Parts: sequence; structure tokens; C-alpha cells
Amino acid sequence: MTKKNTKRYNRSLLSCALATCLVLGATPAMAQSTAATLRGQATAGATVTVTNVETGLSRNATVNANGGYAIPGLPPGTYRVEGGAGGARTITLAVGQVATVDLGQAATAPATGDVTTLERVVASAEFVPETRTSEVATYVSAKQIEALPQGTRNFLAFADTVPGMVFSQDGNGNTRLRSGAQTASAINVFIDGVGQKNYVLPGGIAGQDSSRGNPFPQSAIGEYKVITQNYKAEFDQLSSAAIVAVTRSGSNKFTGDVFWDATKTQWRSKSEYESLPGATKAVSEEKQYGVSIGGPIKRDVAHFFVAYEAKSYQSPTTFSLGRGYNIGQLPSSFKDEYGSGNFTKPFDEDLYFVKLDLNAGMDHYFELTTKVRKESETTDIGGNRLPSAATDNINQETRVDLRWQWTQQNWLNDAHIGYEKSFWSPRPHEFSNGTWLADGNWWDTIARRGGGDNYQDKGQKGWAIQDDLTWFGWEGHTVKMGVKYKAITVDTLEQNKFNPQFYYDIHESLVVPTHVEFGAPVSALGDGTVSSSNKQFGLYIQDDWEVNDKLIVNLGVRWDYERTPSYENFVTPTNVAAAMRASNAALPASGVNVEDYISTGNNRSADKNNWAPRLGFSYDLQGDQRHVIFGGAGRSYDRNLFDYLQNEVSKGSWGSFGFDFNTAMHPCSGGNCLAWTSAYLDRQNLWARAAAGGGREVYLNNNNLVVPYSDQFSLGMRNIVEMAGHDWTIESTISHVTSHDGIAFLLGNRRADGSFFPPGATDPPPWGQGFAPFGNMILAENALETRANSFLLRIEKPYDHATGWGVNVAYTYTDSEQNSPINGWPGAFNMPTIDGYGWFDGQASKHRLVTTGIYDGPWGLTLSAKLTYATAQPRYVQDCNETSWSLCHFTFYVPNDHFKQFDLAANKEFTIPGGGGFRFRLRADLLNVFNWSNYAGYDDWMGGANEPMNANFGKPNSISLPTRTFKLSVGFSW
Repeated sequence: MTKKNTKRYNRSLLSCALATCLVLGATPAMAQSTAATLRGQATAGATVTVTNVETGLSRNATVNANGGYAIPGLPPGTYRVEGGAGGARTITLAVGQVATVDLGQAATAPATGDVTTLERVVASAEFVPETRTSEVATYVSAKQIEALPQGTRNFLAFADTVPGMVFSQDGNGNTRLRSGAQTASAINVFIDGVGQKNYVLPGGIAGQDSSRGNPFPQSAIGEYKVITQNYKAEFDQLSSAAIVAVTRSGSNKFTGDVFWDATKTQWRSKSEYESLPGATKAVSEEKQYGVSIGGPIKRDVAHFFVAYEAKSYQSPTTFSLGRGYNIGQLPSSFKDEYGSGNFTKPFDEDLYFVKLDLNAGMDHYFELTTKVRKESETTDIGGNRLPSAATDNINQETRVDLRWQWTQQNWLNDAHIGYEKSFWSPRPHEFSNGTWLADGNWWDTIARRGGGDNYQDKGQKGWAIQDDLTWFGWEGHTVKMGVKYKAITVDTLEQNKFNPQFYYDIHESLVVPTHVEFGAPVSALGDGTVSSSNKQFGLYIQDDWEVNDKLIVNLGVRWDYERTPSYENFVTPTNVAAAMRASNAALPASGVNVEDYISTGNNRSADKNNWAPRLGFSYDLQGDQRHVIFGGAGRSYDRNLFDYLQNEVSKGSWGSFGFDFNTAMHPCSGGNCLAWTSAYLDRQNLWARAAAGGGREVYLNNNNLVVPYSDQFSLGMRNIVEMAGHDWTIESTISHVTSHDGIAFLLGNRRADGSFFPPGATDPPPWGQGFAPFGNMILAENALETRANSFLLRIEKPYDHATGWGVNVAYTYTDSEQNSPINGWPGAFNMPTIDGYGWFDGQASKHRLVTTGIYDGPWGLTLSAKLTYATAQPRYVQDCNETSWSLCHFTFYVPNDHFKQFDLAANKEFTIPGGGGFRFRLRADLLNVFNWSNYAGYDDWMGGANEPMNANFGKPNSISLPTRTFKLSVGFSW
């Protein structure tokens, strides 16, 4: 692993190199823009006018002396284009698209007509493909969202039709979207130009950490664009993919839609675990319903759009005992709760969206949007966790955004003022002591019941202002620049293990535990609460330089900076600093410089070295937009999750404690060893023992934490090829992405001689040693890295009304690795440094294929299909199946089971005679047609020292939904 000061030098060097190119070559970008740009050639001096046929929004531009014109800032939609010698054309512009339309020749196009012929105009409008872009990007159209099979109504689910993207659903039903070898936290979603980043928790998007819910009502999403690489300088707070979505608006015609869809127990097949002897089929039910209405407030001037969606789930889950045990070997209390081995988890969500727009003449356009999300669910059931150990969770989010676009000759200004509030609040389902049944060592879990240990309230709230200015008066250049400021308060309350967790050895006693883990206030006022009034500031400048009719060069750079007072102003408590300096970690042989983690309140500062240069190009070989070579190189900074930074403060007010109990089979000694008494079943007595000293974990952040980032390089070719009379897009890309400086938590404890392991051993770590009067010293530092080399292939014939069909093929090959066996929370406690782990295969499938098709069938049916295949991802395990426990080490294996799912959907719309435009819709989805088993978990225990290898090692023990499921949908629209 490269030393930190070398990495800082390298990232400065790359930034300076590309920034120099920017200064010498050109200039600036627009910010997370969902707006489209129309450009091309026409008669010099002519006026080109574009008019949205649905809303009446109109913009114009004067053609320059060389015959070029550009009209940016256009909301996606269908437009009538007039001017030059080309007469009129009707075209469709997609979200964030830069479309080239030359108006030098007359073109036959449908007239716009009045609103009664709007549907015919939109259906027959010409789609202008975007080929001359350096972005590795794919559009997800409204037709795909409407027609393709789906089960969740999460609009992000369609992103996995893009090479390099993965939309996954775990065994609890929680959804994730990720790109390449990086985690879901590395993405960002921009809706109507505003980032939806989660600043506190993992998941990338606010509200998507551990949720079965949807981030936005699908009926309110018009379309979106997925950029996996080469995004321009306008995109911030991400290091993998950017998703750019635009919401629906009202039009000059009143429209509406009502839908209801459902599936239930009888409409799904049993999982393989529900088919075992003695097992029963868990009760399950899914209902989703909603309404959307839009129309004019004043024709061609003001419009409204309102959407509401709800979902109510009863999701099945399966229990699987650890360490190879079966239900007959469990105590009666566990047997009773285990029951048939299945259970159902409830989930409810309500989503609201309101949008108002005002077109105040040719120069001013306003939008006001509001989104509200409310969720409640019961989760953390399944595997070895029985229902009483469940967690009840509340997830809420509110966002308001006011947008003003101003155009004047060669200028476009796009300004936003916004407010956001998002909180995630899990609580134990029962407030009682937790009971863990262990196979010998307290950490070898068979099953658990009783009160859970997840008690949190975490979120963000605040306001933001961003302004993006585009200038297109410099011939051949579109210069963009922007600034963003956010005042965000990030809050966490963490009282994990509020319910004490007692561990019992099944071989010794079910009355006397061998170990206890619990949380307790460190002081009389300790409650685990942290609040930080963060300030975020970002700048960028971008130039899209059309060098000639073949070459386009994109040059940009951005800079971001964030103040986190709770980190920068933190003062290490005097007793903790003294213990660190007196600890074994302070010995020269430890490899730890304790002064790097002792904060005075004045020796920390925010990382200001976050320069992100971005360079892209596209070269149109023949100047006809049909064969284009493209590529790029760039850097992108994400951010440090506050949930990682806050531990230093929260653990100092609400501590995590652990004590062993001295029993015959588990003798112990020292300050963390207690004689058992039933008085400890009362948490107040445990709190009193914690106050007496000993056992508490101390979290400490490195004083020089920096912001994680990725470097991206790609080269590809995009071709429009005519096959069987139709234009197909064939795009292939090779890419190389490395990510750096992800936060990891390491164990700072050392043995008496400063070593981490006993002589000649690789286990156990020195838990609780050499840090009196405290227990464990947990150190946070920048350490995690990933590398990924990928080949991306996209083959697409877009759906269009004229042909009545469309096909998309997305294939990804990824060779990735990461420098730790971490998949989830970044605890790396089993090695003294991250270097000790070596490199592991990364969390990306080697091969992934997603194919979709849409076909207008007979009798007015719309038929669609989706096939997904992905090779298994590696699983990281600790191998203790050696001659001694002291030889435990980390490794990985790849299961033999690959992900396979084939889905079908059929939709039929009926016009109601005399219904005044009302239409009735009937739809059927059949998910996982062949009932292929896709697994959510495996038995990762290889076996103990001097034991035979676990016969169940590597075998699946939980299922991912759906099994084969039929879903019925009905709806009305007008």
C-alpha cells in the first residue's frame, strides 16, 4: 500500500496536469443537469425556434455566421423545431442529451396540430440519438419504465439494463444500486438537477440504507440517464455512477392515472426451503397502488403534476441455524419461536410528489417541487435471528426545491434553492435482554432471540443553493460553470446494545452466560447523540469544445470542500489520551503512532486538496454521427460518511462494553472477567459495573483523514449500424477504475511487546489488551482501495412506435480486486494494518448479462421480457480449519450458484366507449418464470481447529426473492 503522503502528492500532480490542460485549452459545465441541449447547422442569420408540443415552452437562437446554433436548458420532451432552410421537424429530446439536428435541408415531419392530436405527434416524433458524447452513458426511457417486467416499482431497478450497473435485492428485500467494484455508497442520483446523496449512512441515496422502499414515486419519473464513466465536472459527491433523472410535468392537457397491483401467497411458488419436509409456506402479500394527475393551470404558461404511491408488503423469510445445528437440538424456548422455520415481515410506504411549473415568457422558467417519503417496517428476521430479536424501523424524507431558469441571448442560468430532511430510526422490536445460543466460543452463534441490539436515529437536514451558468457565445464552445453551497446538519443517535446481549454455551448452561455485550452511558449525560453543522462548497468549470465537425473535446475541473465541526473541533478526552500514550500501542514495535489519533481541537482541518480534473473526447470518423470513437480520464471525489466519523464522539458518551463470566468451561481472569450473578440481568447493574471502569471501546479518527476518490479511464467506440432495415446502436468500452482512501476501522491494541499476534501465529488479535483502563482501541483511517478492469458492451435497437419493438443487450466483464475482505461495515480488525490482508477478488461478478425486449403484439398487447444472468460474487471467510486456532486467516471462495432470472410481462389497454378518453389497463407480470433459486446467504463456517471441515460449508442457507411470482395490475388513465 502506497504511503499516504505519496498518494496525496500523486493526486495533486494529476489534478495540476489536467487543470493545466484546461487553462491552456478552454473553459467550463452546467450542474447535474437534466436539461437537454439542441445544436446543429442552419442558414446563417436565421432564427431557430423550438417549442415543446405538450407545454408550450419555447426557446430560440440566432444562427451564427458559420451556420451553427445551440439551444441549451430544454426539459426532456417532444419539440417542434423551426428555422433555417429545413422547414419544421418534430423531435424527441432525452434527459441530459446533447442532440445534433441540422436544418439545412427540408424534412418531412408531422405537424404539431392541437392538443387533440398530441399523442399522435409524440408517438411519431423523431428520436435523435446521441452518439457524439464522451460519456459512457445509457438512457432509460419512459417506455422501458412503463413496459418492462418489474416487481418493486423502484425506478432504479431499470438501471441494471446498463452495462456496469447492478440493482440487487437481498434476503430482507432491501435494494441496492451499485456500479463496478465499488459499494452502493459511491453512486449519486440527481433528480431534476439536485443530488439525493446520503451524507450519513451507506447506500448512496438518502433513505436507501436497509430499506425495501422506493426513493421516488415511479409514476413521477419521466426518464433517466445512467453515466457510469466520463461524467463531466458538473457531477459531484460520487466516485462511481451518476443517475440523472427528470420528473414528469403537467401539460396543456388534463391527464391522470390510477393503478393497483398485487401478488399474494397463492400466486408465488414455494422456495426450496419452504419445500423441505415439515416446512410450511410463509404467508406473503404485496400491494402497490397510486394515482397521478397533471394538467394546465394556464395553457402554455403554468402547469401542475401530482403523484401518490403506496406499497404494503408481507415478505416471507426463512430461518437457518448456525454451526450446522437443527431445530431438534435447541432448547424449548427457541423451538417454540422457531416454529415452522418461516416468518413474515411487514413493510408500508407512502410517497408523495407535487410539481408546479411556470413559463414566464421566452426568458424565464420556474419549477417548484416537493417530495415526501414515509416508511415503517419490521426487519432483521431470518437466518439465525428469531422474531423477538427483530427491529422496527421508521424511514422518513422530505425535499423541497425551487428552480429558476433564465435565458438571454447566449446565456443560460439555472438556479436552485432547496431544503431536505431525511432520517432513519430503527428500534428493537422488544425491549428485553437478548439471548444468544453459542456453540462453545461466544461468537460461534447458533441462534438468537429476545431484545435486539439496533437502536439508532440518524439523518440529515438543511438547505442548499446552487447556480449553474452556461455561455454559448464563443463559437465552437459551450462553456459552463457552477457553484453550490449547502448548510447541512447531520445528526446521529446511537444507543446500540441498549438491550444487553447475553451469550450462553449450549454445551454448558442455559442459565449462566459466558459473555455479555451491552451499551451504557459513559457519563451522567451520555446518550450517544452527535450533531454537526456541516458546510459544503463546490465549484466547477467545463468547456465542451466542438473543434470541428468530427472532434469534440470536453475539458473540466471541479473542486469540493466540506467542513465537519464534530471532527475538526473534537478534543480527545484527557484520560483517553493518557491511556493511549501509556498503552502498548505507543511502543516502537507496534507500528502505531498514537499522536496521529490524539486531537487537541486545533490539529485537524478539512481536506481542501479535492481538485477533480476531467477530460473527455469523441471523434466522429465520417462526420455523420454513425461511427464515433470516444474516451476519457478523470478523477471524482465522494465524501466520508458521517456515520463513520461520528463514532469518535458518540462512543465517548454512549459506550460499548463487553465482559466475560468466569465459568467452569470458560475460565477467565483480569479486569474484563466477572463472577456471574443474576443481578447482571438488570441493565442498571451492568451500567454501574461499566461506570466502575474497564471494558469500554474507544473509537479514534486519524487527524489527517482525506476524502475518498476514484480515478477513471476509458476508451470505446459507438456505432450506428443498419441491420434488417433498422438502426442499431453497438457500443463497446474498455475501462480501468481505481478507488482510494476509503475509511477502514483497525484494531489499535497491541500485546506487551508491541506485537499484534502471538509469535508464529495469525490469530487471535489482541482484543482488550494493553489499553488499560479501557478495552478496545478502534482506529479509523483512510485505507480501502479497489481496482477494476472492465469490458462493457451495449447492443440496442430502441423501441419506437413505427416498428413496434425494441431490444437491449447489456454485457459486462469485470476483473476486480480489493485490499481487504470487507463487504459491508468497514471493520478490519484481524490484521495490524490493511496491508496484512493482501488483495482479494472484488465484489463484482466476472460476467453479467441483462437482455430486455419490448414488442407490440396482436390484439393491442404490449409484451416484454427481461433475462438476467450473473456469475457468483466472492464471499470472504475466516479459515480456522487448521491445526491450531492460532493459524486462523482470511480467504475467499466463489459459490457455484450463479444468479439467473427470467421475467415476462403483458399489458393490454382498453378504450372505454363514450368514456371521454378514459382507458382501462390490465397487466400481468410473471417474475422468475423458471423458479430459479437465487441465494442470499451461505454457511461460511469452514470448521474449527483440529476439526473436520464443516460439511455444510459453502452451502446456501437463505433465498433471495422472488420465487416464481404472478403479479396482477389494473389501472385507469385519461
